[in-house]
Amino acid sequence: MTLDWLHHRGHPFTLTVWHSARKGHRVTPEAKARQYIDERLQQAGWVIQDMKEFNLSAGVGVAIREYPTDSGPADYVLFVGREAVGVIEAKKDTAGENLTATESQTERYAASSLKWRKDDTPLRFLFEATGQVIRFTDNADPLPRSRELFHFFKPETLQGWLRQAQTLRRRLAEQMPALPTSKLRDCQISAVTGLEKSLAQNKPRALVHMATGAGKTFTAITAVYRLLKFAGAKRILFLVDTRNLGKQAHQEFMAYTPPDDHRKFTELYAVQQLASPNIDPHAQVCISTIQRMYAILSGEPIDESAEDMSLNEVQQTAKQEKFVRYNPAVPVETFDFIVIDECHRSIYNLWKQVLDYFDAKLIGLTATPDKRTYGFFNENIVAEYTYEQSVVDGVNVGYDVWEIETEVTRKGAELKAREWVDHRDRATRKKRWAEVDEDVVYSGKELDRSVVNPSQIRQVIQAMKTAVETQIFPARDNEVPKTLIFAKTDSHADDIINIVREVYSQGNAFCRKVTYSEKDADGVLASFRNDYHPRIAVTVDMIATGTDVKPLEVLLFMRDVRSRGYYEQMKGRGVRSLDADGLKRVSGKADGAKTRFVLIDAVGVEKSLKTESRPLEKKPGVALKDLLQGVAMGSRDDDTVLSLGNRLIRLAKQLDAKAQARIAQASQGIPVAELGKGLISALNPDAIIETALATAKAQGISRSEDTLLPEEIATARAERVAAACEPFDAPQLREEIENARREREQIIDHTNPDTLTFSGFSQQAEAQARATIQQFADTLQQHKDEIAALGFFYQQPYQRRALTFDMLEALHEHLSKPPLMLTSERLWSAYARVQAAQVKGADRKRQLTDLVSLVRFALGLDGELKPFADEVDRRFQAWIFRHNAQRGTSFTPEQTDWLRSMKDHIASSCSISRDDFDYAELADKGGLQKAWGLFGTELDTLMNEMNMELVA
Repeated sequence: MTLDWLHHRGHPFTLTVWHSARKGHRVTPEAKARQYIDERLQQAGWVIQDMKEFNLSAGVGVAIREYPTDSGPADYVLFVGREAVGVIEAKKDTAGENLTATESQTERYAASSLKWRKDDTPLRFLFEATGQVIRFTDNADPLPRSRELFHFFKPETLQGWLRQAQTLRRRLAEQMPALPTSKLRDCQISAVTGLEKSLAQNKPRALVHMATGAGKTFTAITAVYRLLKFAGAKRILFLVDTRNLGKQAHQEFMAYTPPDDHRKFTELYAVQQLASPNIDPHAQVCISTIQRMYAILSGEPIDESAEDMSLNEVQQTAKQEKFVRYNPAVPVETFDFIVIDECHRSIYNLWKQVLDYFDAKLIGLTATPDKRTYGFFNENIVAEYTYEQSVVDGVNVGYDVWEIETEVTRKGAELKAREWVDHRDRATRKKRWAEVDEDVVYSGKELDRSVVNPSQIRQVIQAMKTAVETQIFPARDNEVPKTLIFAKTDSHADDIINIVREVYSQGNAFCRKVTYSEKDADGVLASFRNDYHPRIAVTVDMIATGTDVKPLEVLLFMRDVRSRGYYEQMKGRGVRSLDADGLKRVSGKADGAKTRFVLIDAVGVEKSLKTESRPLEKKPGVALKDLLQGVAMGSRDDDTVLSLGNRLIRLAKQLDAKAQARIAQASQGIPVAELGKGLISALNPDAIIETALATAKAQGISRSEDTLLPEEIATARAERVAAACEPFDAPQLREEIENARREREQIIDHTNPDTLTFSGFSQQAEAQARATIQQFADTLQQHKDEIAALGFFYQQPYQRRALTFDMLEALHEHLSKPPLMLTSERLWSAYARVQAAQVKGADRKRQLTDLVSLVRFALGLDGELKPFADEVDRRFQAWIFRHNAQRGTSFTPEQTDWLRSMKDHIASSCSISRDDFDYAELADKGGLQKAWGLFGTELDTLMNEMNMELVA
């Protein structure tokens, strides 16, 4: 990191030092660090003084340089209210300075006798600092542990901490009372207690994984209430990624009544939904989008529309990239905790700087974690409640998949030159009648973007109408279940709405748009949730995540989704359970509680992704009677067992008390819902492992999870499934269940068979490719602690990441040697077979750096697998264009040619430094001497920028 780079990026570095360096004056690393520390202290409100001229009345906080102690002069001693409270040990400004090794030196100064100080009590606040890093330890904490800070604290903050009887971390460890459990689900109890245990152990990050619909926000508010009341937290940030989710969170805070107080949360604590750069000093909870907080900290005005777009779908452009800097109005100690509510991939890129800035513990809430999520939260999963568990418990409902495919969707179509057609402006939708200039061939993926085919939309809507009325919900007497349609764009949504109203012969109230462009989007959403109309809503992404619409029974996908996590969130709109009264209130012809929802796939979204949750109904076309007979005859495959379990759980919600009692009598007292839960639980992988380990132990065999034999696991599975299936051996039970079904269930759900594995290759070749991909994923998971290259993507603060060629070589060596033999060529070929549409450059020779692309794709960081060099090329073009614009003049042709050669070296080696100019491709052009002649002192700055911009 050079001085020019720091100054160019607006880094808070002392301008005097920068100007001195530019004038050729030698600035020592020690001087750089002191200047940096002085400026940061001053920004935080400290008065900096030398020993010979100290004046403790100059301010609340005074930092005195070279203060004498009986073990030598301390670099800085901090005084608050005229009392010595802390010490700073300054180290030279060199990259990689190991500050943890300096902690003992800081502790020595803190425990030393200070000249003129009567009290010999060790100083409480300990800091170590260089030109780049600050670390801090509070000696009043239990088991004091240092942590990294973005900036020094304000003196008033230390003064406030000194007045408290105990530190926050000690209160978390010693003062949290038992959790009242009467109004909480088991999964919510587990989440709050697990989180508090993690906080008591002073872990900086915690992840709560709870299925959509299980009450994540209610759980989070319960935890927030206890942190404010019992731990004495000063202020908590509730971070969301859209303004709509912020509104919803605010409503839930207003509705929350704690178990030990009859007043609402907002009557006890001030809650601010941030809509300006100013944080209310009296607010104990601040709700903000991550976009707004990023704008406040980077000093840039916010684009209000940015808060309306989910960060699952929006990536920052180069023009948006700004670095956060210290804001005295929002110091780093502003928040004690940050609750990150479904921010998903937004927290791993530039937005991550918001989390790096604050000295706060991070609490993540998600229903759709991936490997990156687990890594970011240090694998500290304090609670885990999956979608499958929520269905078994009746918290959520299962789903079936219905497929719709049209000829144009699959193959596209062609328009011949000189045909007269409508041309429509995307923004204004104004039409003109004109000829086509040339032949236009378009694919299904281009539909509703460059080409609109109204007939294709009409065919899909008509097919959905027919299927819902005749096969999916035939007993509704043509009443349309609450249906949500996902469109590609706002314009596409308008086209769908017009055709829906036409196909269903209905008026405006029947189908409405719920997007950010709709003036009364919140009102339409409230009506969709609570009123009879609208029956059908069309959205792009406003209610794709987080928004609760319990009566939803049909989701129609007319857009594909690349992000696995985002797709899971979109499906989550339909999983909420609802009792009979609640469903009948908005769907009057519904008979009973909501027992499922139906996902209608009109674009192949199920085939294009590997989803983490799955339909428990694996055989929707098989009658319940046949499933019962199959189990009784010995069918023990996963599909049969899961389908029967799901069917019984669904049936239990529909039966009256008399029917329930008859089945329980025939099953020796086991309720029908428990019979279904037993079947699904029998296939729980963790429980199967536990059974196998217990069996081995009982036989006197020493086993661990890693050393269990495949046959031992298979035996444990067979035993568990046999025990769960045993009740169905009784013909009386099977007959009673079938009789109850005939009395109550009027339809059998029909969907197309599961064809998600078909990709055009033979089944054997595809199975081998899938096995290779799974082996790769398993290896990354098992050896993540040994693979330094993985840490590059999410562990380091954004501005200090580094990926080296040596890291990649170590990873490649581990993967390619026996028994794995996972070479880059083999992995790329496997992905090309299984996910051809998402793989580019399969026919090209692999470079070692392509391993970066493979790892990113396997971890879900990239939705497309393409050669690393292609990504470097793309970033290089953007960087050089931006750099030329900032300079006001372009690089010369010779400079540009050299920059391309440096870019090529980065593409093959992940980075570039001065030593690399000895390699052939650069040495042949004249090496470092020639490059220095072309770029001068700017060369190092350019290399640093390219390393960050092209690889990070």
